[in-house]
Amino acid sequence: QVQLVESGGGLVQPGDSLRLSCAASGPALSSYSLGWFRQSPGKAREFVAAVAGNGGLTYYRDDSVKGRFTISRDNAKNTATLEINSLKPEDTAVYYCAAELGTKVYWDFEYDSWGQGTQVTVSS
Repeated sequence: QVQLVESGGGLVQPGDSLRLSCAASGPALSSYSLGWFRQSPGKAREFVAAVAGNGGLTYYRDDSVKGRFTISRDNAKNTATLEINSLKPEDTAVYYCAAELGTKVYWDFEYDSWGQGTQVTVSS
């Protein structure tokens, strides 16, 4: 069972940047894609980005996300990072890290393990 712990959230102003980290532990971590999802109050959880086990492939929700969000992973440190630039109030959400054994990264029901989430609030 993969265990995930997110960090790096907080209260930021519009236009700021933020780096979220996901610390992973467990067996065969390089076999898992690591993804980031987010959930705003009253809204469904949505896919943001994911990175394949070897770090060679990245996936993003859409082009607008891809332009401001960058996902990466460091298998030597068992971490995944989501960098968010030009933060907007609509980015306010709880951000979750998740692990998926394979590359079916877009659907939350495909993921095997989830972290507890880290709150990101964008407000002036």
